[in-house]
Amino acid sequence: MELKPYLTLEDVQYIAQMAKCVRDRLLIWMTFWLSGRVSEILGVRVEDVDPKQGTVTIKHLKTRIRLLCPSCGTRLSRAANFCPGCGEQVSQPLKKEQEAHRVRTIPLESRTMEMLTDFIHRDGTEGLIFKIGRGQALRIIKDCARRAGIRELINPETAQKRGVSPHRLRDAFATRAVQQDDSTDSMRMLQEHLGHANIATTMRYRKIAGRELRDWYTKITENENAESRK
Repeated sequence: MELKPYLTLEDVQYIAQMAKCVRDRLLIWMTFWLSGRVSEILGVRVEDVDPKQGTVTIKHLKTRIRLLCPSCGTRLSRAANFCPGCGEQVSQPLKKEQEAHRVRTIPLESRTMEMLTDFIHRDGTEGLIFKIGRGQALRIIKDCARRAGIRELINPETAQKRGVSPHRLRDAFATRAVQQDDSTDSMRMLQEHLGHANIATTMRYRKIAGRELRDWYTKITENENAESRK
């Protein structure tokens, strides 16, 4: 059986059908439609859900390490041996943690929103929607994929095999979005939806979807055929 580079919507539907309870099915659909990192999905709280607007607020906290010159405090690159500010040789740079808080409010697919609001009201859920950790979330999605007969995918960039995980659901949505519309405006919207700081990260999905290479090849062959007809 040939391995796929990414999950399709049909694959996700089948994986969700293999869930043993509503919570697990909801986890799969929210991860796919919100396309959040697993930490973001597990961090969604009841107060982050707005059924009237049909949106969910995603909060992302990322810690970065900044390297500083011990003499003058100028920021350094990882490869720097000399400070660009004072010119001193730097053998041991200072390390400073910097937290970046990002918040984005994005729409949630209507049927998944209905499932989410029903889950909240029926179970009297308060605080976190999913009261589980990253490891359990990974096991839930991996086990559902296994029962659906999808054990592995292939990395389109390295050709190495990799298992189905929450991040593969995120990839699935992004790839589907690019296949539907890969215009500049659409890619900017996808960047916002995924919470990417750099558009270059989002543009990688054009290669995964195959659209970029296919369009280039079509253009080349069309030009070649036009020249041969002259």
